[in-house]
Amino acid sequence: MRMRALTTAVALCAVASLATAAGTPSAARSAAAPSVQTVRQSTALPVLVDCFWHPEVRPSDFMLACGDGNSRLASLRWSRWGTESARAEGVNWVNDCEPYCAAGRFHAYPVTVRLDHPQPWKKRPQLSHYSRITLEYTDKRPAQFSQTVSYPLWD
Repeated sequence: MRMRALTTAVALCAVASLATAAGTPSAARSAAAPSVQTVRQSTALPVLVDCFWHPEVRPSDFMLACGDGNSRLASLRWSRWGTESARAEGVNWVNDCEPYCAAGRFHAYPVTVRLDHPQPWKKRPQLSHYSRITLEYTDKRPAQFSQTVSYPLWD
């Protein structure tokens, strides 16, 4: 009988501590409200659509070559993200594909990244997305690239 009383007491204490840790339902609602507001505020600006069709704002890295991954942007530091354009400094990692892409090596090239031409996003028309990306190589660049290259971004 004493063992049953002890087990019951331990179980009640465990339930009480879980209920305290979970908080009250009203506390959960008030904690969630700011995150909804934050999402509403951030969606007013254009997004960058990634390879998985997710909207990104100020990503630290971005895959340029979705099909094979042979070109990506990394270490992006955004100085501007506005209604008409965005600007960042970062590194473009490009595979030299020598002697072929699977055996190639990645090389780092410092770049300035510009996003512009915001358009309504076909998948989520309530959002606009940047439809063009421009890379300006600030030092060395891949042999086959010019100093400045622009690409349309997917919709």
